[in-house]
Amino acid sequence: MVYFFDTYALIEIINGNKNYEKYKDQIIYTSLLNIAELWQALLRDFNELTAGKLYSRIKPGLLNLDEELVIKAVLFRFYNKKNYSLPDCIGYLLAKKYNIKFLTGDKEFEVLDNVEFVKK
Repeated sequence: MVYFFDTYALIEIINGNKNYEKYKDQIIYTSLLNIAELWQALLRDFNELTAGKLYSRIKPGLLNLDEELVIKAVLFRFYNKKNYSLPDCIGYLLAKKYNIKFLTGDKEFEVLDNVEFVKK
């Protein structure tokens, strides 16, 4: 199975969460926005050198964004009235566009279709 890794999943893999063990050797499809969120979290929790080393352990396959998808993500977030981040909404719709599962541990996405929800 092919997955879109949201930031939550990427952080859990880097942190060695056993629940994400089976995903760690797969090709990591994600978006540039998720990579930016990941870097921010790594800088917050560590330092720039450690963040760089941890980031280098993953080899993301970046999926392209386009204006239409970004607008759909903004509308998805607005109309669903949930506490979704915009990068997560974009990632969720990118996963659907490319017909791959959205991998996350974010409870807001647990009940949606096309989601592989993995608890922390």
